[in-house]
Amino acid sequence: MMKPFYTFLMNYRQPKEVDEMTKFANEAFNDHTFPKQSNNYDELSRYLEMNGHYLRSMSIFDEVWDTYMLNEKR
Repeated sequence: MMKPFYTFLMNYRQPKEVDEMTKFANEAFNDHTFPKQSNNYDELSRYLEMNGHYLRSMSIFDEVWDTYMLNEKR
């Protein structure tokens, strides 16, 4: 069973934002309406398109999603 995307993303939280992935993780942590239990790409993508004002580009989500999927296949 796949763990939620949010759980995976939280592995990248850092006190200092060193790259776009840590910025995304830090901001998602502060986003109290983020769909924390989801592992559905479409649901997360729709949510971020409407509420992810903290993402400079949706390509950041796509990159993290690809890493998530590779990690979950192991």
